[in-house]
Amino acid sequence: MTEQQSADAYCYALATRHYENFTVASAFVRGRLRTDLRRFYAFCRTTDDFGDESGSRESALARLARWRDEVAAFFGGASPVHPVLIALRETVNHYGLGAAPFLDLIAANEQDQRVSTYANWPELHAYCMLSASPVGRVVLRFFGLESPAAVALSDDVCIGLQLANHAQDVRRDAALGRRYLLDEDLAAGDTATAVRALCTRAREMLASGQALEAMAPGALRLQLSLYRLGGLAICDAIERLGFRTDLRRPEVSKRVKAALGVRALFESLRPGWTVRDAASA
Repeated sequence: MTEQQSADAYCYALATRHYENFTVASAFVRGRLRTDLRRFYAFCRTTDDFGDESGSRESALARLARWRDEVAAFFGGASPVHPVLIALRETVNHYGLGAAPFLDLIAANEQDQRVSTYANWPELHAYCMLSASPVGRVVLRFFGLESPAAVALSDDVCIGLQLANHAQDVRRDAALGRRYLLDEDLAAGDTATAVRALCTRAREMLASGQALEAMAPGALRLQLSLYRLGGLAICDAIERLGFRTDLRRPEVSKRVKAALGVRALFESLRPGWTVRDAASA
């Protein structure tokens, strides 16, 4: 097995090991795109793990600092050592990716260690521009969709999906010493009120997905539809719990995921574009 194959096997293991609400790459994303998505997901997962699974704030910050230095050196031309960066080298070179979105994701995890609450929406939005928007921007590059309008819509969708996840993970985040519910929403009511407000923002931002999907080619159109519908499904599951995610974490069932996959497929089809086109995109 070559170094590249070993690194890609590591990324595949990361992509299949962790629980996610929805798949990183749908069954209709094939070939190099599927591999590139897994490599990028592995980077995101590794960065999050350095932040969330280091045992202490000091250890997390130290590991993230080393990771930031290693990533900066990688983009500066140094030979990578970590398997995720070895795998990513081919992807970065192929698409001409810069360091900024990768370093922003690390900065977001460093912020998680230093900031535990957010007073208002501008504060949380600024955080999400580091933690969520870079993901969509890199994925757009993979599919050759880079217009300013597409990037702005992608930022909305990614932030909307993250807000849905924050609303879902109130209990988990509290155990990590964090709260993404806004102070101003908590002051206006209770926890359920603040969770509801986060879900409302999530739904509003996810609505941008329909305009983005209309711009997108083949497999990306289907992938984006899955993300939008998945985010909305999370909000629906939260609402069914009465927005009390501080007591219980709602999950989207396999049956619902399968139904959303079918719905996304039909919503993504347009005249002149078929399931076969999606599979070969």
